[in-house]
Amino acid sequence: MGTGDRQREFEQIVAGLTADYPSLAGRRRWSGATRAVVAVVGGVVWALLSVAMVAWGTAGVLLTLAVVALAATAAAVDAHRRRRW
Repeated sequence: MGTGDRQREFEQIVAGLTADYPSLAGRRRWSGATRAVVAVVGGVVWALLSVAMVAWGTAGVLLTLAVVALAATAAAVDAHRRRRW
């Protein structure tokens, strides 16, 4: 069996596995539009949290810390999942 035959057979096996198990194909990437929307929403949320810190004092700061802690936890869990799988 030549090198070309082995490569073709390997690609057929990989194609069959990814058809049966789509998670093996990897994560989908966000489109440019989706990234732009997420960036804009994140900026608006951050601006509102900044206003809340000034307007509400300690309560606004605590709210901002809670939101940042949740976002950091979500990012850490996502990064852990990506490394694990």
